[in-house]
Amino acid sequence: MHAEDLGLPVSVPSTALFTDQYEFTMLQAALKAGTADRRSVFEVFTRRLPEGRRYGVVAGTGRVLDAVENFRFDEGVLGFLRDRGIVDEPTLRWLAGYRFSGDIHGYPEGEVYFPGSPILRVEGSFAECVLLETVILSVLNHDSAIAAAASRMSAAAVGRRLIEMGARRTHELAAVASARSAYVGGFHSTSDLAAGFRYGIPTVGTSAHAFTLLHDTERDAFRAQVDSLGRGTTLLVDTYDVGEAVRTAVEIAGTDLGAVRIDSGDLLMVAHRVRRQLDDLGARDTKIVVTSDLDEYAIASLAAAPVDAYGVGTQLVTGSGHPTCSMVYKLVARAGSADPDALVPVAKKSTGGKLSVGGRKWAARRQDEYGVAETEVLGTGPVPEALVDRQLLTQLVKGGEVVDCEPLDAARERHIVARAALPISATQLSRGEPVLPTEYLM
Repeated sequence: MHAEDLGLPVSVPSTALFTDQYEFTMLQAALKAGTADRRSVFEVFTRRLPEGRRYGVVAGTGRVLDAVENFRFDEGVLGFLRDRGIVDEPTLRWLAGYRFSGDIHGYPEGEVYFPGSPILRVEGSFAECVLLETVILSVLNHDSAIAAAASRMSAAAVGRRLIEMGARRTHELAAVASARSAYVGGFHSTSDLAAGFRYGIPTVGTSAHAFTLLHDTERDAFRAQVDSLGRGTTLLVDTYDVGEAVRTAVEIAGTDLGAVRIDSGDLLMVAHRVRRQLDDLGARDTKIVVTSDLDEYAIASLAAAPVDAYGVGTQLVTGSGHPTCSMVYKLVARAGSADPDALVPVAKKSTGGKLSVGGRKWAARRQDEYGVAETEVLGTGPVPEALVDRQLLTQLVKGGEVVDCEPLDAARERHIVARAALPISATQLSRGEPVLPTEYLM
């Protein structure tokens, strides 16, 4: 997704140094050896899902496309490489004209994935593809981890609204990416204004405990907030005594009070008490929002509580215990002759669970007679006729030009559909194996 195409106000800076040094030393050596121009195919995949997870969520694809388009070497970047002696002059001259001119295929953003799934396939010369490894993995590993946590929380919330509130718990730029990924995974809004500014995500927010403590009384604080933001605002009611705060909130805002927020205590018990009190006071339409270090398990435990929305911060932006997806970027095929289409499968041979499967792969998802997904099928040969219409990879970049640019809402909606097509056990929070097995047709 591109900011300029969507009328958004922020552009992406150069991403040329969002990389590891050995990408450049490999480039220099390949240029000198005459192998840099060999047609190559790299794939992004993970060998396993984080422990206990049933499925993964592809997120960050739009940010990857921005990163590829902005992988440029200006004089400042080239000067840094020259001054540090990282690469030689012939390599610097090559980098000065760098533009990715290859093809990229991938699972569309919001789709689910499983071990071995070729989430992204990057094709072009070895030289132009190898430089993109680190930035691609940086984006996909982070964003997909956040989206997977968000998806689990969304499933646990069973339709109740979710607010992303993690900006103060992570790096300021990671906070923006996290809000974007959370939206893909099913969240409805964010407290982070930079995310709203860049990606158009709905933003929300009212007040913290500091606002109440600023005033001489809680009543004064509530009056000031209602006078400023209107009766539809959300009042934070757990600074002092919750029961007294709820009575005061309804006295000041009336029965049209938008919502109350509870940020501490036994949320299940307090939510029931507050709901009963609001109803007795005639504020039957006033919503209850709960926060306080929630994760998917806490959200699920509140399923029977009269809660209307959840605000989630720390656990979301840290992937709920799994801040990365362990995705890798591996060369799986290269040209074996002057014919660029004469690709030779290649793969690392290793023990210790680091085996890779060579060859440019297609991916499809087999369904049962009820339309429920049952197998992730990967192959390197012809696609079986029964799976032709079930293929997952779509072209994102052709000849260096982005061909698939979509609004973020499309990815969000795609995820809802993809998750719904999985076996029902996919949304169980108990630990288990991937909900779909991976089958290879080689």
